[in-house]
This record gives sequence, C-alpha cells and structure tokens, in this order.
Amino acid sequence: MSAIITKTAHGGCPHDCPDTCAMVYEIEDGKLVGVKGNPEHPMTRGGLCVKLKDYEKRHHHPDRLLYPLRRKGPKGSKQFERISWDEALDEISRKWEAIIEEHGAHAILPTSYLGNQGLVHGLNGGDAFFNRMGATVCERTYCGQASATAWLLTVGPTAGVDPESFIHSKYIVIWACNSVSTNLHHWHTIKQAHKKGAKIIVIDSYASKTAKEADWHIAPKPGTDGALAMAMIHTIIKEGLVDQDYVDQYTVGFTELSARAKDRTPEWAEQITGIPATDIRKLAREYATTQPAAIRLGVALERSRGGGQAIRAVSCLPALIGAWRHVGGGAMQMSVWEHPYKFDVICRPDLIPEGTPVVNNLQLGRVLTGETKLATPIKSLMCWNNNPVTQSPETDKIIEGLKREDLFMVSAEHFISDTAAYADIVLPASMGAEMEDMILSWGHLYLTYNEKCVESPGEAIPNNEIFRRLAQRMGYEEENFTWSDSECLEHYVDWESPACDGIDLTYLKKQGYARLTLGNKDDRTPHKEGNFSTPSGKCEFKLDAPSNFLVGPFRQMYEGFQSGELLDSLPDYVAPKETPETNPELAKKYPLNIISPKSHGFLNSCYANMDNKISGQGEQFVLINASDAISRGIKEKDKVRVFNDRGAFESDARITDDVNIGIVVATLGYWRQLNTGTVNCISSAEFVNMGHGPTYSDNLVQIELVGSPDA
Repeated sequence: MSAIITKTAHGGCPHDCPDTCAMVYEIEDGKLVGVKGNPEHPMTRGGLCVKLKDYEKRHHHPDRLLYPLRRKGPKGSKQFERISWDEALDEISRKWEAIIEEHGAHAILPTSYLGNQGLVHGLNGGDAFFNRMGATVCERTYCGQASATAWLLTVGPTAGVDPESFIHSKYIVIWACNSVSTNLHHWHTIKQAHKKGAKIIVIDSYASKTAKEADWHIAPKPGTDGALAMAMIHTIIKEGLVDQDYVDQYTVGFTELSARAKDRTPEWAEQITGIPATDIRKLAREYATTQPAAIRLGVALERSRGGGQAIRAVSCLPALIGAWRHVGGGAMQMSVWEHPYKFDVICRPDLIPEGTPVVNNLQLGRVLTGETKLATPIKSLMCWNNNPVTQSPETDKIIEGLKREDLFMVSAEHFISDTAAYADIVLPASMGAEMEDMILSWGHLYLTYNEKCVESPGEAIPNNEIFRRLAQRMGYEEENFTWSDSECLEHYVDWESPACDGIDLTYLKKQGYARLTLGNKDDRTPHKEGNFSTPSGKCEFKLDAPSNFLVGPFRQMYEGFQSGELLDSLPDYVAPKETPETNPELAKKYPLNIISPKSHGFLNSCYANMDNKISGQGEQFVLINASDAISRGIKEKDKVRVFNDRGAFESDARITDDVNIGIVVATLGYWRQLNTGTVNCISSAEFVNMGHGPTYSDNLVQIELVGSPDA
C-alpha cells in the first residue's frame, strides 16, 4: 500500500466578505481533506466563519459540475447533456461571432460579481476579454457602490481607520453592519476594545446578532439614518463640541454645513427616525467627547434612496470632532482604497471602444425583458461568479428574460444554480484550492495568497483559463491573454508601491500573507494633519466639482457616478421612496417595510444548496413583530406569503421583538429552486441617489397566512 502524502498549503477565502480569511489547506494523497484558519495571521487569527469551516465539503459536493454541458430541454428545466471543451468553446465562439456580425458586439453582455474575490479569477477576471470584444459593459453595483461613491467624494480613497487600530478606540459606532455575522474578525478586535473599557453602539433597524451584544442599540426606521446623522451634526455644532482647529485647517465647507444643519434638530429627526430626541443628543454628545471615537460604516447604510447622502453625512462626523487626530479615531468604510492593485491592467479599460453602452446588474431584468430600451438589444449573456436570479432585484423579470429563446446564455459555475439553470452552455469552473490567486480584501490591510494545491475534478478549469481559451478561439492576440496566473499576479499588483515595501510575490507565496506598509495598528493616523486624497486635500463637507474626482481605476470600478447625478453639494437627509410616511397610497396595499440582510448560516448564496449550511441557517424565514403577526392571524412557524406588485415568496414566520412594528426582515441568499421564491422577488431595481447603488431596504410588502404547521 502506498503511503498517504500529507501536506499543507496557503489559502485565502475567495468569497465576498471584508474579512478575507487566511486559511491553511490540508491535502492527503492529492485530495483536499480539510481547511483551517491560519493562526499566524494577525487579523483573522486562525478563525473561520460558519460557511468556511468545512470548505472541503463544497469541493467534493456530489452535485458539483465536472464537465461542459449543453442544454437539451426547455430553459430552466435543468436538462443538459455532456459535451467536450472543444465543442463548448466552438459553439460559444461561433454564436458570438454570428451575433457580432448581425447585431454588433454591444449585443453581448457579461455579468459577474464577487462569488470569487480573487484578482485573477474573480469579479474583474473577464473584463479584459469582453472589453477587447467591445461588448456592453456591466456596471456591478450589488453592494457598496453608493457607499463607496459617498466616501470617496467626502474623504477620498483612504482606508481610514485600520480595523486593527479599533483596539485603541474608546467609543465605537457600528453603523448598519452586523459584524458578528459578516465581519467576524473585526468584531473580535472590537470586543477586545470593549474589555479595555470602550463603549459599543450599534445603529441598525433591527436587533441583529451584533446589536444584541452592544452596550446600546439604536434602531432608526429603515432609510432614515441620514436624518440621524444630520441631527448629530446639528447637536455637535450647536453645543460647541466641534474641534474648530481641525475643522479650520483640514475641512472645506463648514460654514455651509452649519447652515444646512441649523434646523436638522433632534426633534426634527425624532419624527423621521422614531428615535427619541434625548437619545440623539446623548449619542452626539458621547461621540463628540469620548476620544478616540471610531465609526464602522456598513454597506447596508446605502440601501435606500437617500443612502448616498446618509453616508456623506456620517463620513463628515469624524472630521467635525477631530477624531482623525487619534490612533483608533475616525471611520472605516472599505480598506481596498489603499491596496496597490492595478485595475487598469486587470480590466483593460483602454480596450473599450468609445460609445460602448453600460448596463447595470441591478436592472438586468428590465434590460433582458426590453422594459429598458437599448440601441442594441442584448442577444447573449455570460455569467460567472454571480447568481443574479437570487442576488439581483426584480427576480421575476430576470427569469422572464432568461427564458427568451433568442438569448444565448453561457454560465461558468460550480453547480446548476438558479441562474445556470437557464444557460445554453454551462462551463465547469475550479474552486479555491484548485487555482492560484491573490484574494482582494476590502476589510483589512493584508495581501492574501491562495496556492493551487490540488487538481480540479473532472474537466473543471479556473475562470482565467476559460477566458484564455475563449480569447484564443476569438483570435485576440493581446499579451495579457497569454499570461499564466502567476504572471497575472506579477502584473496586477504595483509591487513598486510604497505600500509593498519589502513585499514581492515570492515573499507572499512563502508567507501566505503580508501586511501592507501603511503604518501599524498602534500608530496609524492617516489624517491627523488632513492629507485627504480629495481635490482640496481636505475633508469635503461641501463639494465643488465632484464629477472631476472619480478617475482612473476608481472610475473603472464605480462607473455609476456621473456628472450631474449628485444633486446636492452638501450632505442631507433624503427620504426613502417606499415607506408609509413617504408613500401612503402604496402603504395602503403594502404597509410593511422589509429589509434583507445576509444570512448568518451561509452569508453567500453559493452555499445555499448545501444541506449542512441550510440546517445551520434554517429554512427561509421572515421576522415579524407580534403586533403585526396577530393582526394577520399569523402564529410562530406558520407558512406565510410575502408579496408586493413586483413578486412574492413564501417563508416560515418567526414572531419576535427583534423587529419593531411595521418592519419585517427576510435574509438574503436562499436559492429559488429550493424554495417558493426568494426575498429579491419583491426588491425594487431603483437606484440609490448616487453611485447607482441598490435600494434593497427601500421596499414595502404585505404578508398573508398560507398555512399553519398545526393544520
């Protein structure tokens, strides 16, 4: 009997999450048998979230795609036949060449997202290919783009407070972020600060797992955070709590901001948010007088019509009180802004022909059904690292569009997902341990290397190899289409950047991770003396020429910001579109606000087909207040239907005081094929007021009883 060969390899979690866990792969006789956290990593410290603890089971799942497939039944029927890679690539290239000849390349649309967060195989892995083709550009704004736009406009491309520096914070505000479920490793740092005496405040519209562990939970009505932030600004200015020296030296527009905030009183905000004026004053006073004070901005803060302006208001607060002077003082939105990635090399925006149209992934259903008229209708769709049937709003429209017989669809996938079920050609893609990559982090200041340590099963290949082969078939001769994955990493990172001082790819492969040289957690104060990367070099309370700011790779990542889109040079409260207060006629039919956070048990939809993850998360449910349940004849665990004019889904009722009257919560990520609809069936595809972000928390619904488990 041959000996079992045991080894370990460096890994990084590839899924959409700020933590980007450093992992250790365990291999026996060429097979992945286990995954554990890397205990040497200073930020992730050997921990893994619930979705990743048995990552090897996903690699070996019995439903995993192993070979290229061609559809042989009706779209959505999941009837496929096995074909060879040559057959698949020949059919795809032949179809695309015919579409380009008849309709032009604009008739082809790629769609991807962060099912993989790698630089090589992830979100942007196919951009160069489709930009070379001249295809319609996909604007990817599922999450964070309104938040990022507002942040960049106010303070510029800064990582802000080092997440590890929160250990020094004395007053921590976690605003619209469920850290326990979605930012676990940062939560450990916050708990350490708490043991040292820091006060933790969570601002969230329902009692999340994080809110329940806070010293103080503040629950504004959905979409009203901007009013709360403006009332805090009012109180800080009126009560003389401003760090005037910092404001005078390092900010722009204080006089105008003061005038704007003059009548944004706590009493005014109480009527909008439902938070007592006394609590708003207490929050503002404590925040302004307890240094270092730090804010962790969650992307959920963007998810209503006024989300962009709300984030601008919150982003002004640290400069107003001089919090940036202190280690552990300021705010954190995303750390990626100081990572030295070369998105111009990854994406090749130089290849995009002038006049190329842009389609937003939030409005995919409207485009595919023809509701949104394009000069060149979409005749082909390629999807990778993305499952829009679960993740995009207005799901029923997407499915209607995917059923079109004149739409040629290609999907690179691990399983027959809700979206892949409608594909004409399905390509089997490799998983994390089967490919080399560097995993992007938007929640800490480390580079994370992922080693290829096992072979892909069957005929699965990495995403980048898929695009290399397609480029060869299409006759594209640019040098980047010949690079190996290691060569891609050499080109995709600015290794000459000061942030990479002492770091190169060889070091990263040996170590598995490396902290960027951006100061350490005990002394990092990036804006102690201003130094904001804005046009003025200061924190911009007031904007003069915002359309001139997002340039280079930031515009490539966030195409949604356009000149004239920002309607106000100052932050302010912008009311949600769908609430009983702002839309009383609609509320007569649909009186309940719904919010849809990530599911704790599997976070990402790519795990929602795994029995062990579903058992941990539970079947699809909706949280409802007892008062709202009683008035509808609903009891605990009853099957209910949640609906509005856009669609409907069924779920189990959970009656709880974790949500206030008039608010319901249904978590995101469940698969439609395993349930009766999912939460995005009812979500609107309307945009936030900047950055083309999503309005997932700006929706009204009604709930009705379907059946009782006791019946």
